[in-house]
Amino acid sequence: MSRFLPLSAAVASIAIVFACTQQTSDAQQDTATPDEDMSEMQADMPPSEADMSGSESLPSMMRATGDLMGDDGNTIGSVNMIEGPNGIVMEVSIDEGGLTPGWHAIHIHQTGDCSDTGEYTASGGHVGKIDGGHGLLNPNGPEPGDLPNLYAFEDGSVNFETFTDLVVLSDVMDDDGGAIIIHEGRDDHMSQPIGGAGGRVACAVVQ
Repeated sequence: MSRFLPLSAAVASIAIVFACTQQTSDAQQDTATPDEDMSEMQADMPPSEADMSGSESLPSMMRATGDLMGDDGNTIGSVNMIEGPNGIVMEVSIDEGGLTPGWHAIHIHQTGDCSDTGEYTASGGHVGKIDGGHGLLNPNGPEPGDLPNLYAFEDGSVNFETFTDLVVLSDVMDDDGGAIIIHEGRDDHMSQPIGGAGGRVACAVVQ
């Protein structure tokens, strides 16, 4: 009977060593590096969140801004233009009393000059002027400077956002600059040369 004691002790020792080795292996499998944890978290994120956590950023976009002056030369609001890959988003904000209530034409003009207060003819014609081509509804147009009409509320204020892919900001902000002109009436998008919009009542040099 005593012959079997050393063999039993050896078997027990092997079992203990195997158990310890297994626990160590399990512990190593459960321990992940911070980088592995971050990779797993990003894999579980929705695509937009995973992209935001990376090093990629949005492409730089060209911008232009300007203060709108009314027919008396006082500042009545502002213009902001942002160019993206598909065109320009333009926002116009005008304070109470800035315009008469109702529809008004708005166009992009060739020259960044609003020095002739109340007339605003120093801003020249529309960007990309086309002879007989004014108007968003014109089969011979439109001109690159044509835009949809904006609407002034009863208090004369305006919150207006529009989009155009007819022109790029580098054409607006060339050597002699560019301007945004608002007219006293609405543009019918067909009549020549300015859609019957009447006189110029507001001007902003954009830069």
